[in-house]
Amino acid sequence: MTSYHNNPVKIAVVGDIHDQWENEDAIALQELGVDLVLFVGDFGNESVEVVRKIAALDLDKAAILGNHDAWYTASDWGRKRCPYDRKKEDWVQQQLDLLGEAHVGYGYLDFPQFQLSVVGSRPFSWGGEVWKNNEFYQERYGITSFAESVERIVEAVQSAAYETIVFLGHNGPTGLGDKAEDPCGRDWQPLGGDHGDPDFAEAIAQTQALGKNVPFVTFGHMHHSLRHTKEQRRRAIVASPEGTVYLNSASVPRIIQTETNRVRNFSLVSLEAGIVSKISLVWVGQDYSVVSEQLLYRRPEPVEIQPVYS
Repeated sequence: MTSYHNNPVKIAVVGDIHDQWENEDAIALQELGVDLVLFVGDFGNESVEVVRKIAALDLDKAAILGNHDAWYTASDWGRKRCPYDRKKEDWVQQQLDLLGEAHVGYGYLDFPQFQLSVVGSRPFSWGGEVWKNNEFYQERYGITSFAESVERIVEAVQSAAYETIVFLGHNGPTGLGDKAEDPCGRDWQPLGGDHGDPDFAEAIAQTQALGKNVPFVTFGHMHHSLRHTKEQRRRAIVASPEGTVYLNSASVPRIIQTETNRVRNFSLVSLEAGIVSKISLVWVGQDYSVVSEQLLYRRPEPVEIQPVYS
């Protein structure tokens, strides 16, 4: 039997940071009164000091590392540009050590107070249908294919304590659309195509087949600001027929200096009885008040069927 947390759980999702994290962010999260913070990765180009600040955040949290978090390590291209001696230092491992159990890539973290588990997809993802950085994944995780990756994610699901599973990825799963403006759509030439992670999608499907409740999947990587046009922004939300709500949280840059204010964004998610009821993108000002709120999703009201008398 699935049991749910009685009170709504207020979740803040922090999109791709790219070195934009300040002490004020921690205060803003406290002022927003959130219960749980999810970080989708790309803290910076192996930015150990940014991750150190995130690790010190005194709130319930889970995180996954993104492709930029292994920028100088995962690929031949990156290793050639590495600014430090990789024989003496390992900035990827330093980030993992700092985050500890809060890093859920290929793992999970149970939150008894909320009656849910957060499960991570494949960490350090670049996205797409081609298996990349094989040497890196083999050395770090013993994984050499999408199939093995699916198995590892589903193992985490099966080890998690709760029936309600919130999935946290850096890149999103396939299946959310193939237009350039879709949550994981290619916005570079040739335009279009689904750049999601196929292993993530398959792991979610297998989790649902196990009978788990999957109300919410969140990720970043594919920035809301599109490369090919400024006429529109990337679609942030997909709600599936199965009742799962998918959120691309990568509103980048996440901190903006205006003429009169310095504002920072967070995605706020309300989870009630194991169901997403509302998602908003909020911008918080210097005085920690919400200066703007964009409603991204509201749960449809159930249709009341009136009895028909003959």
